Amino acid sequence: MVAPCDFVTLCESLPRRQVGLWNNFLTGIMTEKIRGVLQTCPSGVRGLTPFFLFSDLCPTLADYIQIIKMSPYRNLEEYNIEITNEIKDRFSKIIDEIGEDVTREGLTKTPERAAKAMLFLTQGYKQDPVEILKGAMFKEDYDDMVIIKDIEIYSLCEHHMLPFFGKAHVAYIPNGHIVGLSKIPRVIDVFARRLQVQERLTHDILECINNTLKPKGVAVVIEAAHMCMMMRGVQKQNSVTTTSGFRGQFEKIETRNEFLKLISSNLS
Repeated sequence: MVAPCDFVTLCESLPRRQVGLWNNFLTGIMTEKIRGVLQTCPSGVRGLTPFFLFSDLCPTLADYIQIIKMSPYRNLEEYNIEITNEIKDRFSKIIDEIGEDVTREGLTKTPERAAKAMLFLTQGYKQDPVEILKGAMFKEDYDDMVIIKDIEIYSLCEHHMLPFFGKAHVAYIPNGHIVGLSKIPRVIDVFARRLQVQERLTHDILECINNTLKPKGVAVVIEAAHMCMMMRGVQKQNSVTTTSGFRGQFEKIETRNEFLKLISSNLS
């Protein structure tokens, strides 16, 4: 049985999104005694309803905490206080240096909001795209093209730290294994939520799928608009950048052309 004080201490170290992951599954099966313990916890901890933590299914709460922290699906919605405060102080100084009054009503919470936004937009550094793919690979004899197109992308240009956004189109030809369809967009998000250039983003997605899934071929095309050349610099509002990468059977012109035709077509 985990002591309440240990429960609170360990749970407070978790982002709220992770703390609440089990809520839908476990709500309603806690005993009143456990509910009473949780009611004494901070609100961010109270969302966790780990009935099985108090049973033989999970020997210690520390084991459970470690499992959650290692999850490839970590989604940052609550933040490390120390890191957030450090980034917040830097944003506060930037706002002051450009000539604004950081104590003004509309700006008092801006440094903290900006810090949390930056941590959210770069959370890909703490996620593992390989484990995401490996977690949903299934043996299947299907060996024709699989395409997921029009996947939204939002990333930050590493040169000016301004957004670039658009769509990704990904295809692969299975070689004994398929992967859960949602895992392709998840992998894209992992790489996009880092400081990036579109060329490397395309390569990262391509190589991750190729090296992990080991298909007969992979193709990736990204079309994106870059705020760094739209709202500053050359200020070209209608420019779109397209990058592509091909491996295996997609290096053959007929397979590549089929893929490019399909992502350009409106089949619905």
